[in-house]
Amino acid sequence: MAVYSEMRWSIVILFLVTVASPPLIMAECSSYSSIFSFGDSMADTGNLFYSIQDPSLTCLVPPYGQTYFHHVSGRCSDGRLIIDFIAESLGIPMVKPYLGIKNGVLEDSAAKDGANFAVIGATALDVSFFEERGVYNLPTNEKWDSQILIFMKGKWTIYY
Repeated sequence: MAVYSEMRWSIVILFLVTVASPPLIMAECSSYSSIFSFGDSMADTGNLFYSIQDPSLTCLVPPYGQTYFHHVSGRCSDGRLIIDFIAESLGIPMVKPYLGIKNGVLEDSAAKDGANFAVIGATALDVSFFEERGVYNLPTNEKWDSQILIFMKGKWTIYY
């Protein structure tokens, strides 16, 4: 009987700690004010859309974007991407695509809110690597290291 009583109190304490955890986690998250994102279609919030390399790409025409944004958003999703949910959970604006900011289409709040450098079809290797192996027709010639170089050349204020 004593073991059952101890176990019951352990469960009660575990429950109370679990219930109290979200405010502690959110307090920790509130210290973030921006996101700088790199990657491929899993994180691209519209860079390919603003580069207009191939407007016939499937994700640049409806129905992509219609469920959440009610218009084409340049995302390879009908709604939001993981990066959008991360920004929302941190209480900061959705990360804007760098090329939209650079081209003057989107407001330049990147120094404050961060920026997204991800591009649909980006690879870790040069296109020549794939062509030498008979793989052609990549949607872009973007590499992840070029995203990082663009970021490093920018004038970003980063506090850590």
